[in-house]
Amino acid sequence: MSKLFIEDKTFLKVDFSKDLMIIGDYENCIFTNCNFSNSSLSNILFANCIFNGCNLCSAGILKTAFQNVTFKDCKMLGLHFQDCNPFLLSFVFENCILNLSSFYKLKLKKTSFKNSGLQEVDFSETDLSGSAFENCDLAKATFDQTNLEKADFRTSYNYSIDPELNRIIKAKFSLSGIIGLLNRYDIDVD
Repeated sequence: MSKLFIEDKTFLKVDFSKDLMIIGDYENCIFTNCNFSNSSLSNILFANCIFNGCNLCSAGILKTAFQNVTFKDCKMLGLHFQDCNPFLLSFVFENCILNLSSFYKLKLKKTSFKNSGLQEVDFSETDLSGSAFENCDLAKATFDQTNLEKADFRTSYNYSIDPELNRIIKAKFSLSGIIGLLNRYDIDVD
């Protein structure tokens, strides 16, 4: 049986939590205001796709391939991105809520996170070198053995990054954000 190939299609307000998504390759597709919550996107390839205003909360993404995918204004609570297919994995997040998600051990060089909620996200052992965190809330996000070389945190806030446990060479921080690098020392900064 051949694998389904869908190209250049727009999906508008489709509720994939009720109508199961067909396993296949989706290329240059646009998903607008679709509901994927608690649904399975496992073993699906998304290449050069855009998700606008979609709900992907608790979606199953086992062996899902996201290749050059943009998520804009999406709700994505509790996703386990470490379960994705790592081959050519690349995405952009803009105005998304990614709280309680995990990117454990992924290679996400030069990934863009813009105006997004990243509270309690696990970035342990992730390669985020050259990534940009623009105006993101990183409260209780976990950075442990994370490569943050040349990453940009200048406009983000609420992060706590231990320089002794992470690689931060040439990373960019604002003066007001420096306190997020000193939390482990339990000092008061005025």
